[in-house]
Amino acid sequence: MDLGIVTIATTSDGEITAARRLNQYRQRHRDLRQKFQKKRTRSAMRVLKRVRCREARHATNQNHVIAKQLVAAAERTSRGIALEDLSGIRQRVTAKKDQRARLHSWAFAQLGGFVEYKARRAGVPVVFVDPRNTSRQCSECRRTHRTNTVTQARFVCRSCGTVMHADHNGSRNIAHRGEAAWKRGAVNRPRTGAG
Repeated sequence: MDLGIVTIATTSDGEITAARRLNQYRQRHRDLRQKFQKKRTRSAMRVLKRVRCREARHATNQNHVIAKQLVAAAERTSRGIALEDLSGIRQRVTAKKDQRARLHSWAFAQLGGFVEYKARRAGVPVVFVDPRNTSRQCSECRRTHRTNTVTQARFVCRSCGTVMHADHNGSRNIAHRGEAAWKRGAVNRPRTGAG
């Protein structure tokens, strides 16, 4: 499963959880915060706190809904879930100021945690893989080139000519890495049932 800003989650089957409405919601709250931060009054600070709490509750609810859908799909198809290990991503990624706000505004660690605990309860195996170059590597020929990702949504392999949605390609690469980890035995499959 590939996590992102424009598409929150993309599975290796190509199912995309779009984030258009979520991004509009976050933008509206970002504008509200800026408006009340400029006022700098005591009542503005109280409103800011309310807005911040409302946005956090909304993000938590959306993460629960997305995680539930992903785990249900994995359980229905009798497959495991491979997630990107995004720990330390904020230190590794360099982005412009407006992109940093979007990158840091969504709780991807929370989403990963929700997927992990819901999958454990359902008996679905979960593995975290290295996300390095998953968007640059071709999921068909496995060649990596920095210009393979033409735009945020378009992937074109320079070696074999494969064309697909960039997030779908990234999620397929994550799935390949997850399968390799399971075959190596690096991951223990969770026990199902009482135990």
